[in-house]
Amino acid sequence: MSMRDWSDYRQQPTVQIGRIAKISPNTIKGHQVPSAAGLSTNLLGPKTRELISLAVAITVRCDGCIAVRAESVARHRASREEIAETLGVATAVNAGASYIPPTCWTPASR
Repeated sequence: MSMRDWSDYRQQPTVQIGRIAKISPNTIKGHQVPSAAGLSTNLLGPKTRELISLAVAITVRCDGCIAVRAESVARHRASREEIAETLGVATAVNAGASYIPPTCWTPASR
């Protein structure tokens, strides 16, 4: 088993997004509109927004998203403790999801 070079891997999503933007610019614009909505109010602030984004990236298990957001939280000067707490929240959400039965489960089907 080998570890990824995360510095190198971090560049891959950016390249892929650039390719998609050339083929389908409206797809990228569709992502940019909701992303910009929080920036216009700035109620949470960029660091908190990025910590939330990191937690979501972990929860959806998107390696590229995790790499991008990890770099961004570092750039916004999140402390190791803040990042650790974010990881804890994401882990708790993922663990909690395992308690929820599938939608096809009903008491009658037990």
